[in-house]
Amino acid sequence: MKNRVVITGLGVVAPNAAGIESFNEAIQQGVSGIRFYQELEDLHFSCCIGGIPPVTDEMAQKYLTPLQLKNFNSSGILYGCMAGMDAWTDARLPVAASETPDWDSGTVFGTGISGVEKFRESIYKIDDKKVRKLGSTAVLQTMASGVSAYLSGILGLGNLVTSNSSACCTGTESILMGFERVQSGKAKRMLVGGCSDHGPYIWGGFDAMKVITYKHNGEPEKASRPMSASASGFVPGSGAGAMVLETLASAVERGADIYAEILGGASNAGGQRGTGTMTAPNAEAVQRCIKAAMADAGIQSADIDLINGHLTATVKDGMEIQNWALALDRKGKDFPFIHSLKSMIGHCLGAAGAIETVAAVLCLKHGSIFPSINCEDIHPDICEIIAAEKIPQQLIKWDNLEVIAKASFGFGDVNSCIILKKYTA
Repeated sequence: MKNRVVITGLGVVAPNAAGIESFNEAIQQGVSGIRFYQELEDLHFSCCIGGIPPVTDEMAQKYLTPLQLKNFNSSGILYGCMAGMDAWTDARLPVAASETPDWDSGTVFGTGISGVEKFRESIYKIDDKKVRKLGSTAVLQTMASGVSAYLSGILGLGNLVTSNSSACCTGTESILMGFERVQSGKAKRMLVGGCSDHGPYIWGGFDAMKVITYKHNGEPEKASRPMSASASGFVPGSGAGAMVLETLASAVERGADIYAEILGGASNAGGQRGTGTMTAPNAEAVQRCIKAAMADAGIQSADIDLINGHLTATVKDGMEIQNWALALDRKGKDFPFIHSLKSMIGHCLGAAGAIETVAAVLCLKHGSIFPSINCEDIHPDICEIIAAEKIPQQLIKWDNLEVIAKASFGFGDVNSCIILKKYTA
């Protein structure tokens, strides 16, 4: 038999708040974390705004030692360690003893790209023939698996320790990978999540592609506008989201608090065929992914109460809504509620799916649907598919909220969808 898998710990470092309590309050109140950054204007970026978590040096020192922080220059790994450690603490799990790893616990913690600032610093030192001054952490901060390696060492994880990377699907995919390992019995618990660095060396490529907004530098909090007729591109963000997945039996045995249950999910790709390209989704693949997730979870379309969408504030938002409508065979007033956390925090790239899933879990835990801000002018193409009231623009309290579908779609024509359920014994 497959194990039931539950979520027993959460951690988050987001542009609008760091820490679960502050984050939950921020999303319920519709607080934006998007700000203007002079550095981007000085570098002649078209988009001079972004989402950077409010993390101070004092906060970082609570998670990493002075030695670890010395010459540390990877914001994504820092955010990932903070969120991961918070999730572990929230689950009331001990750190493994100094000599023996926790053989039952592992991590899948992903990133789209990591340590770019450290890599740049290293290149300059090599060009200046100062290779001996690179320091001992250059490799650890620039290797793709840096975040999972740091977390494994901090917590003493002895099961599978790895990092995944699937562009904007990374965070959601990591949850599914950890879920499958716990469900199969190969681990009792897995720490899963995603993280992303911030700054011009991460965001510059998107600015050059002209997929991020340039129209709201003077009003950053209104800039991220998923599903809006006046949307002009996404706002780049950064941060990390994390959660502890655990067998139900293990959680019950140790008296753990349970946030929600994962019923199932699916990942696939469109092969960059049909409507799919390196940067655009294959519509059939998206619909197949959603349907496969429902089948794996053992639910019907009518069971879904809420969709936590990918919805980036680009021209693809309407296509995403259309794909949901076709996959679920629901439209108009019959369509589930749908919202986008990116309206408050921007697109956090490799961390997006993880942060957004944390937000979805909090919706189930607290019986609420956070607002999708900045879409008072819903795009007419979307209004043709679903009723306007299905896009909440104010907090909705709903104690009977039961099932949420969370999906992410990424560059490379890749897709992931996960089904979350309010936990019942």
